[in-house]
Amino acid sequence: MSKRDRTAVPRAIEVRGARVHNLKDIDVDIPLNGITGIAGVSGSGKSSLALGILYAEGSRRYLESLSTYTRRRMTQAERADVTDVRYVPAALALHQRPGVPGIRSTFGTMSELLNSLRLMFSRLASHRCPNGHYVPPSLLVAAGKPLVCPECGTSFFAPGAEDLAFNSAGACPTCGGTGIVRTVDESTLVPDDSLSIDEGAVAPWGSLMWSLMIDMARDLGVRTDVPFRDLSDREKEIVYHGPMEKHHLHYVNPKNGQSSELDFTYYSAVNSVKNALAKAKDERGMKRVEKFLTEGTCPDCHGTRLSQASRAPRLRGIGLDEATAMTLSDLVAWVEGVPASLPADMRPMAQSICESFLDTSRRLMDLGLGYLSLDRAGATLSTGERQRVQLARAVRNRTTGVLYVLDEPSIGLHPFNLRGLTGVMDDLVADGNSVVLVDHDVQVLGHADWIVEMGPEAGARGGTVVAQGTVADIEANDDSRIGPFLAGKTTRVRETADELRLFDFGRICLETGAIHTVHPLYVELPKGRLTVVTGVSGSGKTTLVLESLVPALASLSGSAPAPAHVKSIAADGIETVKLIDATPIGINVRSTVATYAGVHDALRKAYARTEGAQARGLKAGDFSYNTGSLRCPTCDGTGQISLDVQFLPDVDITCPDCRGSRYGRDAHAILRTGKDGRALSLPDLMNMSVDEALDATRGMKLVQRRLTVLHDLGLGYLTLGEETPGLSGGEAQRLKLASEMGKSQGDSVFVFDEPTIGLHPLDVRTLLAVFDRLVTAGATVIVIEHDLDVIRNADYVVDMGPGGGVEGGRIVTCGTPAQVSACPESVTGRFI
Repeated sequence: MSKRDRTAVPRAIEVRGARVHNLKDIDVDIPLNGITGIAGVSGSGKSSLALGILYAEGSRRYLESLSTYTRRRMTQAERADVTDVRYVPAALALHQRPGVPGIRSTFGTMSELLNSLRLMFSRLASHRCPNGHYVPPSLLVAAGKPLVCPECGTSFFAPGAEDLAFNSAGACPTCGGTGIVRTVDESTLVPDDSLSIDEGAVAPWGSLMWSLMIDMARDLGVRTDVPFRDLSDREKEIVYHGPMEKHHLHYVNPKNGQSSELDFTYYSAVNSVKNALAKAKDERGMKRVEKFLTEGTCPDCHGTRLSQASRAPRLRGIGLDEATAMTLSDLVAWVEGVPASLPADMRPMAQSICESFLDTSRRLMDLGLGYLSLDRAGATLSTGERQRVQLARAVRNRTTGVLYVLDEPSIGLHPFNLRGLTGVMDDLVADGNSVVLVDHDVQVLGHADWIVEMGPEAGARGGTVVAQGTVADIEANDDSRIGPFLAGKTTRVRETADELRLFDFGRICLETGAIHTVHPLYVELPKGRLTVVTGVSGSGKTTLVLESLVPALASLSGSAPAPAHVKSIAADGIETVKLIDATPIGINVRSTVATYAGVHDALRKAYARTEGAQARGLKAGDFSYNTGSLRCPTCDGTGQISLDVQFLPDVDITCPDCRGSRYGRDAHAILRTGKDGRALSLPDLMNMSVDEALDATRGMKLVQRRLTVLHDLGLGYLTLGEETPGLSGGEAQRLKLASEMGKSQGDSVFVFDEPTIGLHPLDVRTLLAVFDRLVTAGATVIVIEHDLDVIRNADYVVDMGPGGGVEGGRIVTCGTPAQVSACPESVTGRFI
């Protein structure tokens, strides 16, 4: 072994000449074997450094160490735009918003705990023979040999772990392993029985099935020209349930009068929906048909998703369905007792299987997820719960020498739950790893060994290192924008309502029955105020607001019935409910800030009126970068092209002809002179930030009004041509709000789901000012939030809890922030 001086061992990742996105050729060192926090305002370059440089290079270099044959079968990252990165370990990244799981996903499948549990029930359980007798646990199962029933002598094979999976052989045949069945809701098929069938009374025949069904119904003896309510029972039966048989039809096309002879199968209203449901392959197809369906628990498996055979094996007296219904904390105690319940010769194998389950469980318990049951549907988990499951999966292997890059790991975490997160990061470092986290939460950043602050502002005005050092160094640095918040120097942003006048504008009253782990609730919320719903993770906030209040308010307009668990809703004067969440805007690069904000059309029309455009015979449509004649022919108006480089990953590069402007050369030649005297082309404008474009478009009233709204929302740094799918969660929420600002909102309820995601404390202040403008305009604003600054600035707080899961699901207290702070039972109150 070399006697090399230990001081020569690298102590930091050395980044030199970083130019990803808005990074301005920066040099920075990231200490190894510690926790480094990367801070900065939204858009300042934090993620560009952490994910675009550190993670991209760490993962790419590891993959490059593999053989070419292996790399051809793996998705690879392209080389980062950086001069040099030295001493970067192999990297793993946990992204900001894990995808919403599908209908077949549960907490057990997401955490992979169900794999170990199924193995227990396959290898260690008592199995039932075909004649219904149980055979004691035996090592023959693991040996792949048949069991022999001691009662009837029947020889049979025990089910394998895969035979107990609801996503394959173990699925309930009735519901296909989803636990729910969809049936046609006949009350939705004819929403207005005063209409005749010719006038569109039968809704599925207009949206899911050819209107030809109207002609077929007429041929079957149904009057189609009288109000539906006047039809006889026989006629209605034909419409609803007529047999699916072929009929010969003389058909006259109503558009051109041409006639033809057709043989067509008749689809009744019910069968039209069933046919559309069978053919629905994606979310869009499901949306078309779901309004005609009602969902219920599967009558055969009772929601467990498992077939009768999968529920048969018994371990410690219960079946797999009963085990998955336990909370994780109860299930851990049950699993710990499994080895002792078995014959002595089976205990070593049982110990090994159970230890695998318990290792994963402990990490999830440390992260505060002990209240979840393994059969909890993945789609009902909050963002924070999903990310903690992701974190537990990533770190359970006790690796060493790995760089973990965490993108806002505090998302969805109550201040009380952050202790589990910081504990996991400490464990990673103790195992010899390095942690880099992008976050805004001062409690998490305050736990870091080193902080790198990016800025000073966003976009083109950011991309530099403003400050770096220990937490104490940052607090003392006058250039730091996060320093005052780390030091606890915060002030109230808005004037809150007087305690005695909270309900002066009225109230929204909601009563619900029990659902998930939430108990029956009754809550009154003040109209025309800012209400924050808070509580520890899993306490029931999402269930109360998104699964109960929002659909209940929407039902008042008659668009859809209220959920079954909602007992009553009263909200006099409320006509609309608007959910503003952080889901990305648009699905591809063709959606830009200018198109979403509604200024691109006005700009195209303005340029079509210029002399240069009129001389060339150009109209507004020609200035569209999606379909117009002036779009760049090389990239087809996307601003980028994809290069196929054989076994290396495809590389997306800026279009070499239009240089990312999306327009061909002719568009650059058509100039418009603004009031500031500058002659600019439309591509020039699209390359400007919102704030720069405000100066260049003076005199264009509509454009000015809409860009001013973006500026006031704190989005002045975004460029007009920036693609919207790439915006952060916080930017997406504020951009969605743009169309609502300036309107009278007295009949509206705005609901925000954790709107501070991705926001620096300074951006949170901007967001609070936006809330205040909505409230001033008469809106009722309801926010699910953990951010303490938002909670402190609320008019009214509803605190759920006191714990998570079965230990929560109640309203602990309601009132002003001061009243919640004074409540000894409130966990939130301890931090306000």
